[in-house]
Amino acid sequence: MHSHAVVALVVALVSAAQNGVSPLQRFLARGEEPAVEYRALRRLEAHNPKFNQTGWMTAWTEYDRIHGFRFTIVGEGGSGYIRTKVLRAALEAEQKIWANHEPEKASLTDENYTFDAGTPASDGLATVAVKPRRKDVLLVDGAIFVQPSDGDLARIEGKLSKAPSFWTRRVDVVRRYERIAGVRVPVSIESVAHVLIAGRSTFKMTYEYETINGQHVGNPARQEGRGQEGRNSR
Repeated sequence: MHSHAVVALVVALVSAAQNGVSPLQRFLARGEEPAVEYRALRRLEAHNPKFNQTGWMTAWTEYDRIHGFRFTIVGEGGSGYIRTKVLRAALEAEQKIWANHEPEKASLTDENYTFDAGTPASDGLATVAVKPRRKDVLLVDGAIFVQPSDGDLARIEGKLSKAPSFWTRRVDVVRRYERIAGVRVPVSIESVAHVLIAGRSTFKMTYEYETINGQHVGNPARQEGRGQEGRNSR
C-alpha cells in the first residue's frame, strides 16, 4: 500500500474513533487539572432585596503552592454587614479551604460524583448531569456544560448538595470557566441563597487575571484605597 494511502487510512480511523466518543467520555479523559498559581483582581457583590441592602468589594487574590491563598482588600462600599458577613466571609472561607487542603474534595472526579450524559444545551455546549456521592457544601447537584469537541469544562450549574447552615435552606450556583494562557480558570461565580427571615439573596464574584502560572496575561484596573491583607486582619 502506498504511503499516502496508509496515512489516509489512519486519519479515517482516528476520525471515526473520535466521532464515536461522547462529550462525557472526552471530559472524563481529560482528568483533573493541577492547581493553578495566579494573581487576580476580583470584584464581589451581594444584594438582599427584602432589606434593600447591597455591598461590594474588590480584592487582589493570589495563590501559589508555597504561600497558599491570600487576599488584600483594595476597595469596598455599601452595607457594612454584607461586606463583613458575606463578601469578606467568602474570601476567608476560600482561604480556609486551601489551608485545609480541601479543593480536591470539590474535584469533578468519580470519587466525588456520578456522571450521566445529557442533551445538548441551547448555547451549543454538551450537558452532563452530575450527582454528588455525598452531601458536602463543596459539591454541586446539577449539571456541567462542556465543549462537545474536546470535553473542556465551560460551566457548572446546580444547587449545593448540603446547605451551608441551618439558616440557609438552599443555594443555587453558576460557575463559569475559560481557558487563559492554555489553562482553565474560573471567571465568574454567581449564587442565589434562600435564607430564613432574610429571604432571597444574590452573590456574584468575577475574576480579572494578571498572572497565571507565572505568565503575565492581563492588566486589571487597580482600585484606589488602602489594602487590608487577608492573612492577618479581621
